Amino acid sequence: MGGAGIIRCSRCRTYVNPHMAWLDGGRSFSCNVCGTVNQTPVEYFSALDGAGRRLDLADRPELRAGAVEYVAPQEYMVRAPQPPAYVFVLDVSFAAVSSGLLASVCATIRASLDAFHGDSRTQVAFITFDATVHYYALRPGAAAAPMLVVADVEELFVPLPDELLGNLVECRGAVEALLDSLPAAWAGATGVDSATGPALQAAFLVMSHVGGKLMLFQAAAPSVGIGRVKARDNPSLYGGDREYSLRVPDDPFYKRFAAECSRCHVCVDVFAAGATYMDLPSLGAMPKYLGGQLYYYPGFSAARDGAKLRAELARNLSRETGWEAVMRIRCSKGLRVSSFFGHFFIRTTDLLSLPVVDADKAFSVEIAHEESVLTGQTAYVQSALLYTASNGERRIRVHTAALPIVGDLADLYRALDAGAAAALLAKAGVERSLASRLEDVRLGLHHKALMALREWRLLVSRGATLGAQPPPNAMLLPRRGRTLPALCMGLAKTAALRGGGRDVNTDERIAVGHAIVSGPVDALLRLLYPAVYAVAGAEAGWGRPGPDGSIALPPTVPAGVAYCDPAGAYLIDNGRLCILWLGAALGPAFYEQVFGSAADAGQDPGQLSLEPARPGSELSARINAVLGALRGQRELYQARGIRGGMKEGCSCGCYVVRQGTPMEAHVAPYFVEDALPSSASPGFFEFMQVLQKDILGK
Repeated sequence: MGGAGIIRCSRCRTYVNPHMAWLDGGRSFSCNVCGTVNQTPVEYFSALDGAGRRLDLADRPELRAGAVEYVAPQEYMVRAPQPPAYVFVLDVSFAAVSSGLLASVCATIRASLDAFHGDSRTQVAFITFDATVHYYALRPGAAAAPMLVVADVEELFVPLPDELLGNLVECRGAVEALLDSLPAAWAGATGVDSATGPALQAAFLVMSHVGGKLMLFQAAAPSVGIGRVKARDNPSLYGGDREYSLRVPDDPFYKRFAAECSRCHVCVDVFAAGATYMDLPSLGAMPKYLGGQLYYYPGFSAARDGAKLRAELARNLSRETGWEAVMRIRCSKGLRVSSFFGHFFIRTTDLLSLPVVDADKAFSVEIAHEESVLTGQTAYVQSALLYTASNGERRIRVHTAALPIVGDLADLYRALDAGAAAALLAKAGVERSLASRLEDVRLGLHHKALMALREWRLLVSRGATLGAQPPPNAMLLPRRGRTLPALCMGLAKTAALRGGGRDVNTDERIAVGHAIVSGPVDALLRLLYPAVYAVAGAEAGWGRPGPDGSIALPPTVPAGVAYCDPAGAYLIDNGRLCILWLGAALGPAFYEQVFGSAADAGQDPGQLSLEPARPGSELSARINAVLGALRGQRELYQARGIRGGMKEGCSCGCYVVRQGTPMEAHVAPYFVEDALPSSASPGFFEFMQVLQKDILGK
């Protein structure tokens, strides 16, 4: 930008962008958001051509691109850019050790040390806890990390403040020795208590002067000290006025702790792996307000869930990350941002605090009219993210969008993005479930879809879009909104909103709700309407690399059992787990090719394993190639574990389920076009009949 610095509107602080108008031969410019005329700094001046475009346009990316990134000057910093800092808080109770959680986490962190971003700036610390809290001193050049125990969890203190958060490069030997020794050191653990709250406070004391990422690995419900929880997952509250209380924090400690962490730029990721109720509504408050992520592994077993944990933790540690970030969204005069959805802390009315930001999170906003009629032909929305890169640069990422203003409502329907609309409805629905009954949330979703489609029908009936009147009882859907009813129906069948207390436990409901609120649109669409791939026949070209090197996926069928051939096999993918559904009439040749010569249709499907691919079997290799392609670069990994209960929250693996067996009941929610009697959820045709009846007002 030269000596002029970053160019912004003097009134609304919008960043310069391609939609600003240059006036007076280039000596001033008009802000596209608020209309204020600003003087062009001398260093930024350029003459204009005959069309009013700057002569240096080709050399100014910020005037040609809707997304740009600046290196922030000194005035955008209130302190020196923070180094990447990771504080690992590890449960060493009996539950964590016996399940293999501690060993899996330590091995994954050790294997990922070279993937941490920040080079020589990265700092790490380790804290373990059971009924007491244990610090580990990291001294440069030391070969080991001595343990320091604080037995009084009511009066925590930091014994060696300058030796607990160590530079990863300088303390690499001690870190590796500690990670190698922790599983053996705690192998005989018998304590069942968990001082989670005090351990979190200890970690905050260690890192509050720097900020960074606090990663909590929890196998037992918090039971000692501040933040201890109680078993309150009471299904009898469903349907009553207090139902929502099951889905919000019971102890105010966690929300207060999140507020303190936000002030110091500390993010919290929670890896919950309990076999019983863990009160994720309380633990989940930390990642919810701090830009973090809630990972859930119910009944964790290293043999079953270890691959999933390792993959997700390794991705978390190695993905590109922005630190100590804030984000503000501006929009044109006459519009305002009325609601924000995502994982963040609202510092002021329009400023979002994001201690950590990464590509696996998404943020959504709802824009409302401040004025009844907008003037002009275009409205503008600009988001600005100020963050610190892992290399220490302070950066500003700016996205500017131009949205046409239309006078005919039918034009708005013609440009409808059904996927984005369904994603926004999903996020708003989950947020509403924290203050309302689930039945009211589902009725609210139905009402929103009803009102949108009723308005379209009125437009069509008035001849706004068709020359002739439609049949009186025809179902009328906008061309780009035809999938909206199915997506709304699928949303009501997700674990976040489905049924009542006996259909989905609260921990699982909260874990899926977190994924919906923070997830990008493509991930949400797969969750709302799972893909069902036909994989019984190998005659087509699926499962092989295409010209671009990507694996070709099998053909899909609608998500309903009626569309599945009883002699076929189908791979169901909702983005959080994969299920191989085997038809009751599937021939023995498939079992032999995919599961091995000893497998047959009478064998317990829980004992069948898809992975690794069977030597010499092309069909097995192609199904495994499809599995690998579906996992791709997703934040959540579909692991190999196939035994035990099927949870979406999730200890997920590629489960194998045969038609007609008791386990098929667990697959029913993913066939979203079928009725779900257990939660009184209608099938697609019944849903559309009710919707059409309501649209017609009958």
